[in-house]
Amino acid sequence: MSNFEGKSVIVTGGSGGMGKATAEAFAEAGARVVVADISDAGDAVADDIRKGGGTAVFQRVDVADDASAEAMVQRAVDEFGTLDHAVNMAAIEGETERLADLDVETFDRIIAINLRSVFLCMKYEIRAMLAGGSGGAIVNIASTNSFRPQPHQSGYTASKHGVIGLTRSAAIDYAGDGIRINAICPGAIDTPMLRNAMNQRGRAESEVVSRLSLVGRFGRPDEIAKAALWLCSDDSSFTVGHALAVDGGYLAR
Repeated sequence: MSNFEGKSVIVTGGSGGMGKATAEAFAEAGARVVVADISDAGDAVADDIRKGGGTAVFQRVDVADDASAEAMVQRAVDEFGTLDHAVNMAAIEGETERLADLDVETFDRIIAINLRSVFLCMKYEIRAMLAGGSGGAIVNIASTNSFRPQPHQSGYTASKHGVIGLTRSAAIDYAGDGIRINAICPGAIDTPMLRNAMNQRGRAESEVVSRLSLVGRFGRPDEIAKAALWLCSDDSSFTVGHALAVDGGYLAR
């Protein structure tokens, strides 16, 4: 894996789960990290990185808000001079109803946080990378739902289909500028969001694992982090507009 010494990265949703693992992985690889999250728990993540000898700052952000997303990117540029990489991980889930029973407010919130946020973050991340003149790499977090919907997740599924569309469109627009844009489609990764979804639906771990994984376990957040580092590294220099499934073989069935 390429060394990220001297490189800067924004990780949204960086306070926990896959985002925390990704922020920590970039810091361990030498990157200077903006841990961005609406939760102040991200401050502790940045503090732990600094205590471990890394470089990190916390930026509170509402990724669905235009001005907040712009301020997040500006913080990275102000702190580190340039923006080289970004991993847009912030997302929510939580539906338990079929489409006709889903209220408009819940649908709009899911679309705002999962899809509008990717547009807004990329808008300002790309501008910063263009201004820096050295290109960059962006990774957006989609889902296996982008290709195979689960029951009672119409809003979430719509948002994650949209992430793939935004990723591919932006990749086409900016590949010529040296900015590579790709997506990761996580499967069943052992995070608080997955555990909460299982509890809401009354699903046992054994049932979920047997249905969503070919390898007999949930994925680990660090396995998503490693995929994000690869997609941002020079080792993936010919990978553009790709949706990488990290799903224990779920989509292969």
